[in-house]
Amino acid sequence: MAIERITRIAGRVLPLRGENIDTDRIIPARFLKAVSFEGLEDHLFEDDVREASAGGRQHATADPRYRGASILVVNTNFGCGSSREHAPQAIRRRGVRAVVGESFSEIFFGNSVALGMPCVTAAKDHVIELQQFAEASPDAEVVLDLERMTLTFGPRQCPVLLPGPARESFLAGTWDGTALLLERFEDVERTARALPYVSGY
Repeated sequence: MAIERITRIAGRVLPLRGENIDTDRIIPARFLKAVSFEGLEDHLFEDDVREASAGGRQHATADPRYRGASILVVNTNFGCGSSREHAPQAIRRRGVRAVVGESFSEIFFGNSVALGMPCVTAAKDHVIELQQFAEASPDAEVVLDLERMTLTFGPRQCPVLLPGPARESFLAGTWDGTALLLERFEDVERTARALPYVSGY
């Protein structure tokens, strides 16, 4: 498993409007019984999708215009509620590689970092403008640059924010703890042999 440095993410946008979208809406609790995260993407926002359809509307995640989008754009306090890791897992497994929003739940943010999925914040006006841009031009590509900390869409470019330690972990590739261990597994084995409560059993 190679270390992956994440410096730039380009792709189409999935605009998801709404404040305080919690993890139970992202992935309903009944899907937490799975013994692995495999297939969770098939149930992303399942209840919201069903509710919208019953009301004659189409939820953004069910809109074919946004199929294959790799940047999710949300509003305030996204990922609040329970700490379930299944929520960012379902989003990442759907093909989303980064999330742009006004603000995020701290636990959702941390779980996303561990998956290599940056959650950057932008000013409210810029987020709304980006959502409108994606709705008007669903095939347009957007570029998130973690080195310059900018987001470019159409002729516009706006600044984004990401806490320093998280940003450095993406740029250096240290966000992936498993890859780091496997890259220097001989050091792991050496340390294990030196620990009596490991080597003695």
